[in-house]
Amino acid sequence: MNGNRYLLDTNAIIALLRGNQQVLQQLQTSEWLGISIISQLEFLSFSGLSENDREVFDQFLERVEVIGLDPSQGDLIELAIQLRQQSRLPLPDVIIAATAMHANAALITADQELQTIQALMVVAFVP
Repeated sequence: MNGNRYLLDTNAIIALLRGNQQVLQQLQTSEWLGISIISQLEFLSFSGLSENDREVFDQFLERVEVIGLDPSQGDLIELAIQLRQQSRLPLPDVIIAATAMHANAALITADQELQTIQALMVVAFVP
């Protein structure tokens, strides 16, 4: 796994946009940065989102790769199914974890439950 590839969990996106120094520092050396389509949906569906929040997020999206769930990515879908069957984690969390694994990236998250997935490289931060 390339230690300079990172996929951001939804909570990491929020922390980054709020200027969390721990997340900002971690991303200083990134060669690739991505998010799951699930995180994009979670962020944009927040009812308290301001117009400024949307604009900042749109600018953020220009700098990252958004990985979707496409039927042609059978291995990503199969990995998500396996992780869901092996854990009690909510399906959105499992899809985000599987996306990080599929992208050969470390997942930046504050969610301690995601750290229970043994095959997942996690970079934890304090929100």
